[in-house]
Amino acid sequence: MYKEISQYLVEWIRSKVDEAHARGCVVGISGGVDSAVVAALCAKACPGNVLGLHMPCYSSPQDTDDARLVAKSLNINYREVNLNGVYDCLAGILEDARQAEEMRELERNVILTPDSERLASSNIKPRLRMIVLYYFANLYNYVVVGTGNRSELEVGYFTKYGDGGVDILPLGGLVKTQVWELAKYLGIPDSIINKPPSAGLWSGQTDEGELGFTYRQLDEVILTGTGDVRIVEEVRRRKAASSHKMKAPCIPDMNITTAGK
Repeated sequence: MYKEISQYLVEWIRSKVDEAHARGCVVGISGGVDSAVVAALCAKACPGNVLGLHMPCYSSPQDTDDARLVAKSLNINYREVNLNGVYDCLAGILEDARQAEEMRELERNVILTPDSERLASSNIKPRLRMIVLYYFANLYNYVVVGTGNRSELEVGYFTKYGDGGVDILPLGGLVKTQVWELAKYLGIPDSIINKPPSAGLWSGQTDEGELGFTYRQLDEVILTGTGDVRIVEEVRRRKAASSHKMKAPCIPDMNITTAGK
């Protein structure tokens, strides 16, 4: 089964690169299983024309070690771009902007929580990575290949215009448990497959801890529509709340106002 899935996705990636009149692929390698699988598929689809970018931003040193392991095992072009300084600079500018009198007045009428403030700051990281990916994509005429899977897409567990800002999503039709199986078939190191999934947004953060349920529980709901009642309802809530992430920006229909004139 996973042999056929792998072959199909390799051909699919190759066709999308050709359709874009591009030369190859650029992939953000986080040190996690999703990016490892995508990098492996790209390496098969565009041998010699894949750039893996690891972009630490106050990230765990283990993530960097794992990203290097993935790149070495796949024998792909690999670069590291440290974003700590850029993040500090931008975060400082934004904090200065918040101190302006008119912004303080605005914030008096807005309910800010520690979670919302932490999320706003943390989401700068994947958006900075998106900028780096597109810089190299423009430079080399490569396609930006995203690493999001169906499980994440279904509940909006990604950053809009961050890790969601990509050209293609090869794993968008596979739930997380299927990605793990595909990783085994592709020979991804066990240490990467067994690593707790994390977006690395802050120290100690894990996907399942933030979601409030495991990927296996989430995948059961996605694939069967059944499962723990609490989880089923939470999946529905998250899907509805994040539906805007899966759509292109809304454009008003101007034909309505000009009809008959």
